[in-house]
Amino acid sequence: MIGADEESDAALAARAVRGEDHAFTLLMRRHKGGLYGFVRRYVGDTDAAYEVVQESFVAAWRALGRYDRARPFGVWLRAIALNKCRDRGRRQTVRRIVLGEKDAESPEAQRQADPAPNAEAVLVSAQRRAALDAAIAKLPAKLKEPLILTYFDELSQQQAGKLLGVSAKTVETRVYRARQKLAQILGLDAE
Repeated sequence: MIGADEESDAALAARAVRGEDHAFTLLMRRHKGGLYGFVRRYVGDTDAAYEVVQESFVAAWRALGRYDRARPFGVWLRAIALNKCRDRGRRQTVRRIVLGEKDAESPEAQRQADPAPNAEAVLVSAQRRAALDAAIAKLPAKLKEPLILTYFDELSQQQAGKLLGVSAKTVETRVYRARQKLAQILGLDAE
C-alpha cells in the first residue's frame, strides 16, 4: 500500500472530495511552505501572508470539487492564492483612499523587531530579504506576478503563462522588465 507521503496530489484531492478530511490536511501540509513563500513575496508582510494563505486553503477546500486532477495541484492552489492576493491589494487600495492609512514608507511601517538580535549574519540576511520584499511589493502586478511565479516558485514560463492567462513569451518579457525595475529600485546594475 502507498504511504500518504508517496500518494499523488491528485489522489489526495480525490480522497478529500469523497469526504476524507485527513487527505486535505496532507495536501495542506505538503503545499503550505511553498504557498506561504509565494504569498509572502507578493504581499510583502509576514502576518498578512499567513492570513492570505489561510484564506487560500479555505477557498481551495470549497472549490476542491472543481479541481482538474490532470493539472498540478500546486499551480491550481497558487492561482487561488494569486486571486486572494489581488483581492487583498484592492481592499488595501480602497482602505488607503477612504481611511488615509500610512504608506509602507512611513517610519511606523519601517519599524520591525529584530528576529535574531545576537546574530549579525541573520540580521543582514533578513535586511536584504526585507529590502527585496519591499522592492517586489513596489512592482506593478503584471510584473510582480510572473516574477514570483517563475523565479521564487520555480514554475516554468509556460505554467506561469497558463495561470496568468498570457503567453510564455509575455511571461519572459515581464520577468525581464521586473528584474530591470527591481535593479532600479534597489540601486543595482541590471544584468
